[in-house]
Amino acid sequence: MKKIKVLIVDDSMLYREVLAKGLAADIDIEVVAKAVDPFDARDKIIQFQPEVMILDVQMPKMNGIEFLRRLMPQYPLPTIVISSVSNAVFDAITAGAIDFVAKPDIQSPHGVERFINELIIKVKTAVYAKPTQVAASGNSAGVVNNTGLPAHDKIIAIGASTGGTEAIYQVIKQLPVNIPGIVIVQHIPPVFSRMYAERLNASTSFQVKEAQTGDKAGPGTILIAPGNEHMQLKKYSDGYRVKCYSGEKVNGHCPSIDVLFNSVAQEAGANSIGVILTGMGYDGAKGLLAMRKQGAGTIGQDEESSVVYGMPKVAYNIGAVKKQVALKNIPHAICASLQ
Repeated sequence: MKKIKVLIVDDSMLYREVLAKGLAADIDIEVVAKAVDPFDARDKIIQFQPEVMILDVQMPKMNGIEFLRRLMPQYPLPTIVISSVSNAVFDAITAGAIDFVAKPDIQSPHGVERFINELIIKVKTAVYAKPTQVAASGNSAGVVNNTGLPAHDKIIAIGASTGGTEAIYQVIKQLPVNIPGIVIVQHIPPVFSRMYAERLNASTSFQVKEAQTGDKAGPGTILIAPGNEHMQLKKYSDGYRVKCYSGEKVNGHCPSIDVLFNSVAQEAGANSIGVILTGMGYDGAKGLLAMRKQGAGTIGQDEESSVVYGMPKVAYNIGAVKKQVALKNIPHAICASLQ
């Protein structure tokens, strides 16, 4: 098979070499070029025509976020950003990157090894991605009309992976604040899940937080699964609450969307709405099918609007998806399913 052509952009010679050596060790990846800054990267994109770019966020002359803002409208190249633990990664996603990896401590051999292994997986996902959908997702309407929405006996569960942080934002910013409680699994590393929840809390009308066991999922509230814990829904006399716990990966992930969806099927049944968004793999498909079999309304993102049409495709193919719609129409589909 043809190797995936990768461009590495980092002002640190040490990081460039670590990245190049680590990625080149995989038989499916070829590092075709290395660049020291965005201006160097621009020339090498034209010269080598890479299929995936690895981009440092913090660089001299021009940072990675500004480079993405300028590059993507003309040359939508699937990009994975590397950064220290900060909100900059979410700014990069908004600018057009499809995913991110946190920079490791270069002095930690095990940390570097985990970093490279994670990056290899993300490169192999990125080659299938459509980065234009990240930028296009911003073109959405205002808040959906909230007339007559039932609230307390309903629950909405959302699952997403690659491209999901921006897709989730585009969905929830259009939902009325009196909508039933929302529980979300986004495949995301620890620490970043808390930062992502805080970012959504600041940029939407909802109360958004990283979930903890016992948190109530009521109207106006959104709970995000911690980046290293599974999350399940539990029904009590006073409404729905969540349980978060450490465990083995399911479908390669912790948190797993299937773990959440299966619990929603069991605890809420026909009083739930399940939504599966962009992402590679099949996590969430079987759980969404379990929800549909219990009478839940189920919604899948369509291929055209997905950054990676993996999870929604599998869910659709096994009959888990009742409605398949474009990202911009998902808020309307959610509200229609609640009527």
